[in-house]
Order: sequence, then structure tokens, then C-alpha cells
Amino acid sequence: MFRPRLIPVLLLKNNALVKSVKFKNYNYIGDPINAVKIFNELKADELVLLDIDATKERRTISSEVVRRVGEEANMPFSVGGGITSIDDIQSLIACGAEKVILNSFAIKNINFLKEASDTFGSSTIVLCIDVKKTFFRKKDYVYIRNGKEATRYTPVELAKIAQDKGAGEIIIQSINKDGTMAGFDLGLIKSISDSVTIPTVALGGCRNMEDCKSVYKNGRVNGIAAGSFFVYQGLNKGVLINYPSREDIIKIV
Repeated sequence: MFRPRLIPVLLLKNNALVKSVKFKNYNYIGDPINAVKIFNELKADELVLLDIDATKERRTISSEVVRRVGEEANMPFSVGGGITSIDDIQSLIACGAEKVILNSFAIKNINFLKEASDTFGSSTIVLCIDVKKTFFRKKDYVYIRNGKEATRYTPVELAKIAQDKGAGEIIIQSINKDGTMAGFDLGLIKSISDSVTIPTVALGGCRNMEDCKSVYKNGRVNGIAAGSFFVYQGLNKGVLINYPSREDIIKIV
């Protein structure tokens, strides 16, 4: 039976594990390697590791951290943050990453997606589309630089371009929902999933397994990613690295 991948997202800030709310208000969680060890024991499907300061600091996610995760992780993992060249991608794959997640540089230099997918294959290249709703703009638009800079793209426009350029997967992230544990933006997610044929992953707002079931059924996604859901216990947000049992995951479908 097919079921969606359930993917913890680990955010790095100064190489420490943090969690944000709407891309702000960062809360320290702990050591990312310890979290990886726990997710090993809990048999997580896959991991995502994102360095949220890398683009601002004009560097790539630490290859040393990626190497340590690669040595520890028993599951596939993807990494992102500050990737601007084919050499960056080659280095991160050599450190153990299965996929790389592109964002700011690739969206500003859209042909980089084609260069990357032609070099490494579509299955290695993921585009993360960060979307923000504002009171001042009638449409949703894609933002880059950790939500600081608006682009000219609507989410569906960019998703179609990404697919044409060879991206193998799209992560759909709602900035407004990030860290709120208030449920996914189903309308946003479905609009993108319906517009492309490549796999899509929902991110932003997950609070419980019912949200996972809803976004799978209504958002038509191939993967369900979350941060707070996997590092907090309940809405009071006591830190507890957790992952659902296989029995609970099967109930999504």
C-alpha cells in the first residue's frame, strides 16, 4: 500500500537545532546529531536539514555537519541552505546527502535548476517554495532569503517552471503557518500539487495526525513534512523528539 513519506525537518542556526514561528522567534531545541539518533531509533522515513542563516551569511550549510549526519543517519536525508553552485551540490552529496534543497539562489537564477538536474539527475534536486500571504497583495507570492524578500512568482507559476527545468520534487512551505501548529494551508498545497506531476511535500502548520491525513487526502501530496510536530509535545510545546508509530502512520491512508 502506498503511503506518504513522513519527514521531520531540522532547522540549523549556528549549527544548533532550533524551531521558528513564521520564520521568526527561534527557540533552541538541542543538538541536531542527538535528534538524528532519536529519529533513527524511531525509524523515521526521511529527514530534511536546513541551515536558515546560510544564505544571509553567504555560505553553504556546513559540510562537516552534513558529514556527521551522514555517518549517523539510517534514513535518507536532504539538505539545504546557501547552495549556489554545482560544486556545493557535489560536496554535500559526497558528505552523504541523498538530495539537495534549493531556494533563494535557484529562484533568482532559475536556469541553475536545469544545470543542477542535468548534472545530478532530477531525483537529487528539490526546490523549496516559501509562500507568504500579505494584506497588501491580492495573490500569494514566493519569498526568498528566509522570507525577507518577495519575488515576482506566484507559487503555481514557480512550481511549473521548476518542473520544466528538471526539479524532481517540490516542498511547499507556508510562512504564515510555520511553527503555528494550526493546520496546513490546504488550498495553497493543493493548487501546487494539481499544477505539476512531480512529487510534492507539504510543510508548515502540522499539529497532529489528523492534519497529516487531511493534507494527504485533500492536498494530494507525496510527502508530509513538519518541524514542531516532531520536536514538541502538544500545543504547550515542551521539547520532546517524537515520531508516530507505523500503526498510526498507516491510518493516514
